[in-house]
Amino acid sequence: MQSHVKFEGVHKLFGAETAVEDLNLTVEAGEFLVLVGPSGCGKTTTLRMLAGLERPSYGRILIGEKLVNNVPPRFRDVAMVFQSYALYPHMNVYDNLAFGMRARGAARNLVDERVKETAEVLGLGQLLKRRPSELSGGQRQRVALGRALIRQPQVFLMDEPLSNLDAGLRVQMRAELSRLHDRFRVTTMYVTHDQVEAMTMGDRIAVMNQGRLQQVDVPETLYDSPANHFVAGFIGSPRMNFVRGQITTLDGKRAVRFLGVKAPLSTSSRLTSDVSDGAVTVGIRPEDLMWRPAAGPDSVVTLDAEVDVVEPMGHEAYVTALCAGETVTSRFPPRSGVRTRERVELALNPARLHLFDTQSGDSILQRPAATSAEALRSMREAWIEGSSAASNREHRAPGVPAQSEEKLIDGR
Repeated sequence: MQSHVKFEGVHKLFGAETAVEDLNLTVEAGEFLVLVGPSGCGKTTTLRMLAGLERPSYGRILIGEKLVNNVPPRFRDVAMVFQSYALYPHMNVYDNLAFGMRARGAARNLVDERVKETAEVLGLGQLLKRRPSELSGGQRQRVALGRALIRQPQVFLMDEPLSNLDAGLRVQMRAELSRLHDRFRVTTMYVTHDQVEAMTMGDRIAVMNQGRLQQVDVPETLYDSPANHFVAGFIGSPRMNFVRGQITTLDGKRAVRFLGVKAPLSTSSRLTSDVSDGAVTVGIRPEDLMWRPAAGPDSVVTLDAEVDVVEPMGHEAYVTALCAGETVTSRFPPRSGVRTRERVELALNPARLHLFDTQSGDSILQRPAATSAEALRSMREAWIEGSSAASNREHRAPGVPAQSEEKLIDGR
C-alpha cells in the first residue's frame, strides 16, 4: 500500500547545534523524492528521523495519517538501504534476502516465493548460492536493494546507496533503480550529494543547505528557475556563472549592466522586488553563454573574452575565459579549435539571465517557464551527457551502519 510522508515543522538539535530547522515537506504516495545538498546539510538526519533512528526535537512526522514520532523503527513499515551494502558475509544471497522475513516469523513457502520473485526482478536468480565475497559491487548493491524490496514496505529510504560504486556501475544502477520504482511505485526518499543522480532520478528534488529546505520542485523547474543563489550554484555542472551587475535602463526599459555590456530584461520577465541601490548578482548558465559562431539568432548580446582554459569533454568543451575582469565558464562545440590566450566572442540570450539579491541571495527575476525544445534539450544535455565529468570526482569512504540500526529497522 502506498503512503505519503509529511514533515511538519520538524527541528533536530544536537546540543546547541541545529541539524534540521523547521522542515516542512510532503512526499506524495508513490513519489520518488530526492534529498540533495552538501555534506552536513541535514539530509541524512532527516532520513534517520523518518526511519526512527533519531527522534525529532520538535515537530511532527507522519507516514500516511499516522503520527510516528514515538513509534519504534520496526513498527513504521519502512525499509532502508544504507550507503554500505551491510550484507551478512557468512550467508549466501538467498539467506541474506530471506533473513528479515524469517526474523518476523513468515511462513517458509512465503519466504521462498518472495525471495525467488525478488531475485528474478533484480537479476540475481543465478547467484542465490553465492556469498557476498563472490559478488561484484553492483551485484552486492542489488542484494542490499533486494533485502529492502522483499519487505514490500510503505516507504523506501535510501542513503547514498550508489556513492561507493565506480562511474560505470553508478550509471547502470541509476537506471535499475528508476526501473524498479516505475514497476513498484513505492514511496521513496533518496539521499545524495550527487546532483546528477538527483536530476536524472527524482520525480521531485528537495535541496537542503545548513539544515534548512531551500527549494522543492521538479528537476526542470529547479534548473531553470532556482529560488536563490545557493540552489542556482549547487544545481548545474559546470556550475552557474555569477558576476556583479547593476539594474539600469536601456531605451526607457529595465536593463542590467554586467561584464561591460547592457542587456534589456525580457518583456516576459519581471522583477519581483525593488533593488534600492541597483546592485544585483547576475547568473548565467554555461550553456547559455555560447561561442558567437555557434550561437542562435536570440543571442543578441556579445561579449569579448580571452580564453584561459580549454577542457575537451569529447561531445563538447568547457571553456573558462576572462571577460571584463570576471572569470566565466562557457560550453563550446567539441572541435571549435579555440586555444588558450585566444580572443573570442561570446554570445547570450538576455532572456536566459538570472538575477539575485546581493544581500539575501533570493531570486528577484521571475522568468517564464522554458518551453522551447532547444531550452529543454540544453538542460538535458547539461545533465545526462555532461555527467561523465562529475562522476570522476572522489567520494568519501562509506560509513557502515551500526548493527543495531539494521536490527531496529528490520525488526530483529
